[in-house]
Amino acid sequence: MQTTLFPILTELNTVSIFLRLFLSVLLGGIIGLERGIKGRPAGMRTYMLVALGSALVMITSEYLAGIYGATDPARMGAQVISGIGFLGAGTIIITRERQVRGLTTAAGLWASACMGLAIGVGFYVGALAGTIFIIIVTGLMHRLDNKLLSRSKTIDVYLEMQDTTFIHQLLEEVRQDGTKVTYMEIVPPKYDDRNQVALLLSLLLPARKVHYEVLTDLNKIEYVGYAEEI
Repeated sequence: MQTTLFPILTELNTVSIFLRLFLSVLLGGIIGLERGIKGRPAGMRTYMLVALGSALVMITSEYLAGIYGATDPARMGAQVISGIGFLGAGTIIITRERQVRGLTTAAGLWASACMGLAIGVGFYVGALAGTIFIIIVTGLMHRLDNKLLSRSKTIDVYLEMQDTTFIHQLLEEVRQDGTKVTYMEIVPPKYDDRNQVALLLSLLLPARKVHYEVLTDLNKIEYVGYAEEI
């Protein structure tokens, strides 16, 4: 949808080029700010550059189409959408606890690239609306996501204990209330040198038991030195 009130903003000229690039940097920075505050691999500057580069690609495509006519202005933009995957993949890591991190950051980078493409082609309303929803999903929806996860029937736990001889006893105590152990792996401890062994546990919880209750019960066990959700 192109506005007829300000044709200078929809046509390709010096004013619209600077405005589009400025908006891409501004909105990309706003999206990346939340990721940067949380210490994610891709922060504000990364999002700025992704949005800026995407906008520049679309401006260049529009420029080429204006010169050569037959050039498809969407072709270069399509390459951005598919090519941004390499950058997103670099933000996804698997921790020592087999936990996957960085998926939200990778998805945010992809969405930021799409927002940059919209700005680059002069689709200001779509870019602004998209930015608002991206911020809502990555920032404001974080608390709701955590609340829902805290009531999930499955939980992954990392815990450290004094000796391997307590593993069987631990499993018996965990199963007393109907909790099922679906996965277990022995790993080196990372927090306390006094603990000789660490476990990764995937648990299937009974109804009406929330995650903090599980962690509280585990930390109360005498031979468990530390327990956390991963």
